[in-house]
Amino acid sequence: MNIVLLGPPGAGKGTQAKRIEEKFGLIQLSTGDMLRAAVASGSEIGLKAKAIMEAGQLVPDEVVIALIADRIDRPDAKRGFILDGFPRTTKQAEALDRMLAEKGIKLDHVIEMKVDDALLVDRIAGRYTCAKCGAGYHDRNQRPRVEGVCDACGSTEFRRRADDNAETVSKRLQAYHAQTAPILPYYRAQGALKTIDGMAPIDAVTGALVRILAAPTAKAPAAKTRPAAKAKPKAAAKSRPKAKRRAKTAPKKAKRPVKPKDKRKAKRPVPAARRKVPRRAARAAAGRRSGARRKSR
Repeated sequence: MNIVLLGPPGAGKGTQAKRIEEKFGLIQLSTGDMLRAAVASGSEIGLKAKAIMEAGQLVPDEVVIALIADRIDRPDAKRGFILDGFPRTTKQAEALDRMLAEKGIKLDHVIEMKVDDALLVDRIAGRYTCAKCGAGYHDRNQRPRVEGVCDACGSTEFRRRADDNAETVSKRLQAYHAQTAPILPYYRAQGALKTIDGMAPIDAVTGALVRILAAPTAKAPAAKTRPAAKAKPKAAAKSRPKAKRRAKTAPKKAKRPVKPKDKRKAKRPVPAARRKVPRRAARAAAGRRSGARRKSR
């Protein structure tokens, strides 16, 4: 989840960003903190930024964009981040969108913390921070539980920003209304902008932010489709009685093929004595034999 908190200097963006960071496990990316770190480093960009900040003017876009691009590439920013105090102009908003698009990242919420200018001067003039951990306090609205001791880390060292005075705050408010306020229509046209009352008590502001961030993101309605026809239950297949398996037996030896018998049997020669002779021929033969015997006598 990637968030941008908008509002004039002193609106409480830093305080609320820390609370959101703890609630949702995000990383707060404060351009002010990044710029102050650059100033503390004594680099060329840091010295240039220092002069601009103490004069109550806005730091050039290329410096801020470069700082943010480098910061969101670090591993601790992969789950999501909160941009506090940036973008401040429409040109910066467009540059931010281009840079995020190149990295495949998008903004999920842009929230404006709306405040009253007169009350804001009093709020800014009385604020200070812990020199060790950066926890924020106010002379009248949010003092440490133990006077002179930081609630978060127990440090006894505090500091005030050089530009936290009525004159500088007035200049910064003029710059905000002239340059930063026009980005509201830019995000409103994208449908990403939401507004809350930044002058409400701190806990009430936190509650309003949490409700926005915890709300489910609206999704496009899904295309209507006809319900799929219910499949008819298949009839249970009738179980057929399993055929009894024949017991396995050793294969029988094949019989030798039998030659078919010839029905027509060859006739054996019949002895002459057994041959059938017609009666007449037999009688004649017998007569001849008997005659022959008489002659021989």
